Amino acid sequence: MSIMGLHAPIELKNYPRTSTSPYNYSMISMKQFTLLVTSSIFLMMLIVLAPTPGAAQKDPFPTYSCIESNVTFWKKVYGKYSSSQGLIHDKNNIAIIYEIISLHSSDTPEGQQANECNITAIKEKYQAILSRLAQGQIPSTPEEKRVAGLFGPHTKPATFLTAADNIRFQRGISDRFSAGIIRSGRYLSHIKKILNSYNLPTDLAYLPHVESSFDYQAYSKVGAAGIWQFMPSTGRQFLTINNSVDERRDPLVATHAAAQFLKGNYRKLESWPLALTAYNHGPAAMQRAKNALGTYEAIFQKYDGSRFGFASKNFYAGFIAARDVARNYQQYFPGLQMDPPVSIKNIRVKQATGLQILAGQFKISPTVLADLNPALTPSVISGKHYVPKGYLLNLPQTAHSSPASLSAKTSKRKPEIQKVAKIHMVKQGETIHKIAERYGVSRRELIAHNQLNNAEVIIVGQSLKIPSRALKKTTM
Repeated sequence: MSIMGLHAPIELKNYPRTSTSPYNYSMISMKQFTLLVTSSIFLMMLIVLAPTPGAAQKDPFPTYSCIESNVTFWKKVYGKYSSSQGLIHDKNNIAIIYEIISLHSSDTPEGQQANECNITAIKEKYQAILSRLAQGQIPSTPEEKRVAGLFGPHTKPATFLTAADNIRFQRGISDRFSAGIIRSGRYLSHIKKILNSYNLPTDLAYLPHVESSFDYQAYSKVGAAGIWQFMPSTGRQFLTINNSVDERRDPLVATHAAAQFLKGNYRKLESWPLALTAYNHGPAAMQRAKNALGTYEAIFQKYDGSRFGFASKNFYAGFIAARDVARNYQQYFPGLQMDPPVSIKNIRVKQATGLQILAGQFKISPTVLADLNPALTPSVISGKHYVPKGYLLNLPQTAHSSPASLSAKTSKRKPEIQKVAKIHMVKQGETIHKIAERYGVSRRELIAHNQLNNAEVIIVGQSLKIPSRALKKTTM
């Protein structure tokens, strides 16, 4: 709205004192006239400055110009290229993609080995081309000309030399991402309501696409679990994690924890790009980066912290890309349908009770009950341990039995004594085999009890749960 003319000189004409005069001097004084004009100006300014109803609010997650190419890259990874394809690209200038390659299935050792050999050969090919360009040689082959063209004219030899050491491989995950969009339908609306209850931006609900592809059973090789991928040490600050219950795996309970953690990050860092990066890099480390450089853009472009690697640097850009693909999933995956939202209610278990008994009490299958309660560990699902007293049990809305009835029926059976799981902290040089031997359990049992992958990858400082039947060979 224009307010031109408000500062023009006010001309008082010498109108005759008649009823047709604009101002009747017999009725209004000069002081009153000045007050009238001032009030009119103030009113017009209020109208101009008042927010327009429905005006868009500022996006708390801006796409800075310095990360635009990174966001574009991750949109391709999430929304275009599947797990049967891979991108060979520059690690620093992520816009430079040398080649899109086809991959074998990684379900077999043969497929994995074939992929590794192919990726290594292709990297070496581009390293050789870049090394020749770094020596100042004029591109002679079509491939050399194409690679040189990716960097633009007047590129210095030192740039090519650096690029030769920064070739990286990235597998596409569009198939995994689309499956995550389908799964997200079950809890997305619930997650947004929880985030809103903490006065947080509801778009944070798209972060699990980056962390876990909304895989409710996600469990990483380093021990992170659930859609929010909490490590045990962080998870225990907000959640129950023991032999029977791991609340990191419950999407709704874990969302409360994620909300508290993210809110704490934002309170410390006062910026959502920094708060989100801290979700990956750690709030203390991001505080040091902020103290050194100030803004997210400066940190992205200049920060060289020893732990601020590719994943941390690209975490926020990856979130922006995931949000766009998830919001506009029909553009990327036409015809895709999200799972319907779950409709659940809960009761508090009054006495330790077997899952099978609870399922029978509520006249639902144990599979359905286990699916609605992902926080229950495999030992509870299998019947080895009971659902513990005090656990908040998720039930279908259609379940009819009352908590009082549940308590009366299950109290007739005396629950078995639940043994507290032993925890072993992995030390330098230890292997799965050595740890299993130490506690008198099989390697297979130890792997299954900790949901480790087949590679049996463990790291120093990792906490391993020892099956309760383990022999007491050592004092913990």
